[in-house]
Amino acid sequence: MTLDAAPDLAAATLADGRRLAVRALGPDDAGVAYGIIQKAFKARPVIGAQPQALRDDVTDVADAAARGGGYLALIDDEPVGVTLVTRRDDDTLRIGRVGVLPEHREQGVASFLVSVILDLLSARGETEVHLLARQEYPQIRRWWERHGFAVDGTEGDCHVMRRPLAVAASIPDADAMRALGRRLAGVLRPGDLIIATGDLGAGKTTLTQGLGAGLGVEGPVISPTFVLARIHRSAVGGPDLVHVDAYRLGSFAELEDLDLDASLADSVTLVEWGAGVAEPLASERLEIDIRRGLDPADETRWVFVTPIGARFDRAALVAAVKEPA
Repeated sequence: MTLDAAPDLAAATLADGRRLAVRALGPDDAGVAYGIIQKAFKARPVIGAQPQALRDDVTDVADAAARGGGYLALIDDEPVGVTLVTRRDDDTLRIGRVGVLPEHREQGVASFLVSVILDLLSARGETEVHLLARQEYPQIRRWWERHGFAVDGTEGDCHVMRRPLAVAASIPDADAMRALGRRLAGVLRPGDLIIATGDLGAGKTTLTQGLGAGLGVEGPVISPTFVLARIHRSAVGGPDLVHVDAYRLGSFAELEDLDLDASLADSVTLVEWGAGVAEPLASERLEIDIRRGLDPADETRWVFVTPIGARFDRAALVAAVKEPA
């Protein structure tokens, strides 16, 4: 996935070569968005009461668009998906009306659309987002759980689900990426786990170099691709840095073979390519996602740092991520 520097547009290429993009919903798009919502929700099995989405009218969608709270997913410029984001009276943000045309399901459209919205909200400085998932549809709850949401209460016949948002920053070059790593080192302590994701060449190892410098560890920090894990001992009496490359690992069981538990409590552990593999190592962790911009000639990266669990103070994390080098 790519994200431009605004960021107000995202795009990806599907397996068959078609272009999947997301853009903000404009006032003239309300009718199209309403039609997608109706078709999407009518295609779902009905359990219990009719969903509120089918009781909405086009004016409700137009109102959301006027407030800047709607997004369209398009495949080769054809609108195929939509979602709305509303700010409630208690100032919480709520995602709703996530719908994809039935003929375009199981192509990753909904996941892409949601991930883009989470990125956009993070880049705007929002701290968390909520949604409702009807209790009669446990598969929908599980889908949202896979996207980082957790049940946080109930409202009527629905689960209220909540997800913390990332702290986001635009990083212009490799030197700034290393500086970010040095600043992040200041909020870390022994036992911390970092899971770093991003495309090849996005800057994961560059960030880790800065992290190693900030922790004061020995040796050059380079990608551990062929050895899978390197331990960099502290030269200043602090925690060691354990640098892991999980690119060739297919499961947590394979990661366990590296015996990281032996060093986890006393070290800072960073796992590149760890998403979907390394999460069982620690319920509280930092997840760092590094994205390229849409222009391949532009070195700018968007970095999204998401604290999972109560371990990290968000204010300190914001200061570390956004503070100029």
